[in-house]
Amino acid sequence: MSNSRLPKLGLLYLDHVLRFFDKSNFKGWPNTIETVVYHWGHDKNRFIEEVKQKKIEVLIGNIPATAYETFRQIARELPEVRFIPSLDTQFSNKSKENVTHFCEKYQIPIPPTDIFYEYAEAEAFLKTTTYPKIIKKSYGPSNYGGYFVHKVDNFQEAKALLAEKKYYPVYLQNFVPMSADIRVMLIGHKPVCAFWRRPPEGDWLTNTSQGGSMDYQDVPKEVLDLAVQVSKAAKAEYWACDIAVGIDGKLRILECATAFAAFPYIRDWIGQYLMWHLSDGQFKLPNIPLYNWEELGKMSASILRTMRYITFGRKYFPSCDSGETFTALSEDNYPIVSTNPIPGAEEWPSEVWNRQDNYPRNQSSTSPRQATMQSADTQSQGDVPSAEEADESSPQQQPD
Repeated sequence: MSNSRLPKLGLLYLDHVLRFFDKSNFKGWPNTIETVVYHWGHDKNRFIEEVKQKKIEVLIGNIPATAYETFRQIARELPEVRFIPSLDTQFSNKSKENVTHFCEKYQIPIPPTDIFYEYAEAEAFLKTTTYPKIIKKSYGPSNYGGYFVHKVDNFQEAKALLAEKKYYPVYLQNFVPMSADIRVMLIGHKPVCAFWRRPPEGDWLTNTSQGGSMDYQDVPKEVLDLAVQVSKAAKAEYWACDIAVGIDGKLRILECATAFAAFPYIRDWIGQYLMWHLSDGQFKLPNIPLYNWEELGKMSASILRTMRYITFGRKYFPSCDSGETFTALSEDNYPIVSTNPIPGAEEWPSEVWNRQDNYPRNQSSTSPRQATMQSADTQSQGDVPSAEEADESSPQQQPD
């Protein structure tokens, strides 16, 4: 295969953050795939120079929440480098707040949400609102195992929780009773894996680490339709959504991001898709049958965590011997499609949307709010990874 027209690829790694991709996910790529490691702290200029020296044209990898704003700056310093996923696509990776802004812009259904940057305003709201409420840590991998999601049944519980946790901003959602949620993973806007997560009897958290159960059967088409809609809105090469199935029958987005736990064979499929996408078709597009997860999901998770390079044959079409011609119609309602970047201005510029850091803080606030702000300052200054981020891209982690 000629490699003269292939772009120079680089894999983005960060110290202390487990890797989502490896060179082996891009099996058969004929050119050298470079790697560049961001070392946190004040490493921006050195990182930029390394990317330039290695003449990388496409830089592939997820960016954790605490480095997101730094990489916004890095991307601006490297205008000729394509980031996959783009910084706009990764906007929802940074925080629950960003997920809310994204969903509101594209009219994607979410639980009713309120966000406060002043503790006094949050307290006033919590005194008069209806309960129960869900309070979440907005910034970073805040739903890691469900440990940063809390249900409160009255004002006293809400005030005590915020005084203890010091979450900033104060991120509140109406508690929406649900029968289960469904995670959908997509590549090129095509669903490639989907599974139910059901809460234990009498509980409301669906995370398997909290006692929830998983199964892969009979994921409704309307759930897949919503996931495709969200993936397209994000212009995502690869994507995952957590979709709540309410007992009222309505669907609502809980989470969406490019950073998610994925079995190795799914990361192989992403690599194959990206090779096809970046080579103008020189590489074969992976054939990923719809509902493949119903069969693969019957296997033990311990086996799925080691499986690599899974391929599927295409449907057999009989030949004809009488000169007839047929136009074969695909039975797949969700074809893999290319995700070319849209040139132009940033969709989510930090000057507008980095409200967590840019909000003009009221210095006369009460001490609980000031403690909340100090907690946020500790996280946002110094450009260091959190403990949860060290796990969020784990290649061996079972989807939770």
